[in-house]
Amino acid sequence: MKTIYVDNNATTRVAPEVLDVMLPYLKEFYGNPSSMHSFGGNVAHKIREARAKVASLINASPDEIMFTSCGTESDNTAIHAAISSVPDKKHIITSRVEHPAVKNLFEHLSKKGYRVTFVPVDRKGMLDLDYLYNSLTDDTAIVSIMWANNETGMIFPVQELSQVIKTKGLVFHTDAVQAVGKLPIDVSKSEIDMLSISGHKIHAPKGIGALYVRKGTRFSPFLIGGHQEGGRRGGTENVAYIIGIGKASELAATHLEEMATRVEKLRDKLENELLKRIPNAMINGDTENRLPNTTSISFEYVEGESILLMMDELGICASSGSACTSGSLEPSHVLRAMGVPFTAAHGSIRFSLGIYSTEEEIDFIVEKLPPIIENLRTMSPFWK
Repeated sequence: MKTIYVDNNATTRVAPEVLDVMLPYLKEFYGNPSSMHSFGGNVAHKIREARAKVASLINASPDEIMFTSCGTESDNTAIHAAISSVPDKKHIITSRVEHPAVKNLFEHLSKKGYRVTFVPVDRKGMLDLDYLYNSLTDDTAIVSIMWANNETGMIFPVQELSQVIKTKGLVFHTDAVQAVGKLPIDVSKSEIDMLSISGHKIHAPKGIGALYVRKGTRFSPFLIGGHQEGGRRGGTENVAYIIGIGKASELAATHLEEMATRVEKLRDKLENELLKRIPNAMINGDTENRLPNTTSISFEYVEGESILLMMDELGICASSGSACTSGSLEPSHVLRAMGVPFTAAHGSIRFSLGIYSTEEEIDFIVEKLPPIIENLRTMSPFWK
C-alpha cells in the first residue's frame, strides 16, 4: 500500500540531497570542529558554510545564526534570553494560538511570577492587534508571536508587529517554524529581534534547529558551556545535522516559487473538491491570508480521530485539529480560541502538502474521503 503523506506541517521527509551531504560527516569526517588540527578545522569550515546557507534563506548575516537542537529549543532559548536580560521586567505577551513550544512555556512562566497576556484571535484566526498594542507596557520583557499557525496556516503580520514593538523599545521574537521554506522571509526588512527555525520542517532531519538573533539584541545564553556558537550555546556541534540543515535551507530557497504555485494549486484543488462533495464541511481560518500548503477543514458531527484512523487504513497520513488523538475530549486550543463550533472542532482535519505531493495523491484523497465521512455520520447520533 502506498503512503500518501499530507502531514508536512508535522514533519517532512529528509531530502535525498540532504542525506547525501550528511553521510560523510557521520563516517569519515568525524573531527571535532573545535580542534586545532586540520582534520577538525575542515569540519569547522563546513559548519561556517551551513551557517551562511541558513542565513541566506532569511537574508540574515551568518553571525546572526546560532544552531540549536530543534524549534522548541530555539523558542525556549529566545524567550529565556529575553527575560534573563531584563530580570526586573515581569510582563510577557504571546497569542492564544501559539505552538505548545511557546504556549506551554508562557503558562509555566506564569507560575513563576510573570504576568502573561494572551492575545485573542477572531473567528478567522486573525490577531486582535489593538488588544496587543494596548497591552504593551514598560514592564514588557518580550512579545512572542508566531509567523504562521501550524494548524490553520494563518499568517500573522509579524513585520508590522516588529516595527511597532521596536518603537516601544521592546524585544520581539517570532516562531517562524512553519513559515520558513514556505514564504519568502527577509529579516533585514523587519525589526524582528529573534526568529526560530526547525530543520525537520524543511526536509532536514529531526534534531536540528536554528535561532536568528539580530545584531545588538541583548542575549543571555540558555546553555552554559564552551565557546561554541559565539558563546551563545555551549556544547559540541551536531556537525552532520548542521550540514544537513544548511543544504535543506539551500534547497528551500529554490522551492519557494513551487510552494506558491504548484503546491498551492494542489491544496486548493483538495479543499474545493472536498467542500463540493461533502456537506456540512467548512474551512478553518482565512482562505486568503495563509500558508500555500495548508488547509484545515472541519467535518461536522464526526470525530477527527475516527477520520484519521479510517484514512490511515488507506495509507493517507494527515493530522486532526482535535486533541482527541491524545486521549482528550477537548478540541485543539487553536480552534477553541477561534470560536469554531464544538460540532465542527472535533471533526477537524489538517492537510499540509509539500514539494513531494502529487495530483494523483490529491485525486485519491478526494475519491476516498467523502465515503468515509458519510459512513461515520451514519453512526453519529447528531447527524440527521
